[in-house]
Amino acid sequence: PLKMAPAHSDMTAAGAVWGNSWDLEVPLYFAPQGFAETPSLKRSNAFDIVGGECRAVRENVGLLDITGFSRFEVSGPNAEAWLNSVFATKLPAPGRARLAVALGHDGRLKGDLTLFNWGDGTWWIMGSYYLRRWHMRWFDDHMQDGVTIRDLGEEMAGFSLSGPNSRAVIERLTDGPVGDLSFMGCGNFDIGLIRAKVGRLSVTGEAGYEISCRMGDHIALRRMLLEAGADLGISEYGFNALLSLRLEKSYGIWSAEFTQGYTPGMTGMDRWIDWNKEAFVGREAALAERDGNGPAQRLVTLEVAADGADASGYEPVWSSGNKVGFVTSGGYGHTVGKSLAMALVNADLAEVGTDLTSHIVGVERDVKVIAPSPYDPAGAVMRG
Repeated sequence: PLKMAPAHSDMTAAGAVWGNSWDLEVPLYFAPQGFAETPSLKRSNAFDIVGGECRAVRENVGLLDITGFSRFEVSGPNAEAWLNSVFATKLPAPGRARLAVALGHDGRLKGDLTLFNWGDGTWWIMGSYYLRRWHMRWFDDHMQDGVTIRDLGEEMAGFSLSGPNSRAVIERLTDGPVGDLSFMGCGNFDIGLIRAKVGRLSVTGEAGYEISCRMGDHIALRRMLLEAGADLGISEYGFNALLSLRLEKSYGIWSAEFTQGYTPGMTGMDRWIDWNKEAFVGREAALAERDGNGPAQRLVTLEVAADGADASGYEPVWSSGNKVGFVTSGGYGHTVGKSLAMALVNADLAEVGTDLTSHIVGVERDVKVIAPSPYDPAGAVMRG
């Protein structure tokens, strides 16, 4: 281990099995004492452990260490104007958060980030921890007078609560109106004796809260949340379960569904662009894609006829013996009971119901294009 969140030792004692995000240790799953995963290209012996974590999130409440999210603070008299120029998305109102799409000058993606408007003149940009330096260089290259941006990656940590009991847990720890936050709302709250920034959102597709605290408060925040949720079925989970949960919602992530080689039209990120904005980086190229013939490939969700092995990424997708795309990421959807994948395929084959094939660990398997978000397609659960 090189860099560890403050609660690393406590999470290790609770069974955390660790991976890494650039230089930071991140929990993959929580296993019983003495468990050892047997590496495999197929479903490993950790499969049932991850499935149990998924069920805990869907049925009760799960706790995830989100120190591995990047956080940037933007302030200054020209902060709003600058954010409007570097993001293609409409900015959130005070006390609100919004998915924020950043484009390069060629109209290709530079980031799928989340923008928080704290309502006091400061904003946060949150994204992928391992892209911190890259995004900071991009921001610096486009900096304007009257704007200050700080990378908070060495200062802030946090946890995410997700699941039907998440509101009950967090309300036990504050007398502030945190339960009144609507979906994508955000604000400053005292969680116990910890001053925290809270956003009402979750990558799992469940009702949830992202709680950011100072590094020195990380251990205490974890203990308080676990104690408050002890009779509500709270349990810790890792990023392997998050992979399953987000695939069931057709949520893409950077380095898989989104890269700087892909366009907003290819990935569906064009639905977040505010086309009424007069100027933002990449606007002309994005308009050219929108008003032209459209992208050659589109991002789709696939159901895989798997047998003990799931897609993981870059598997070829075939139609009548012709390569027509590739898998961007895949895994097992423990809630829906299906092997799932996301893939970029030729635009004329992106319709729901299209039958294709893919090679999964060397075996050709049937795959079918299905409607996005096989779990809770209307999004009622996360908004409830």
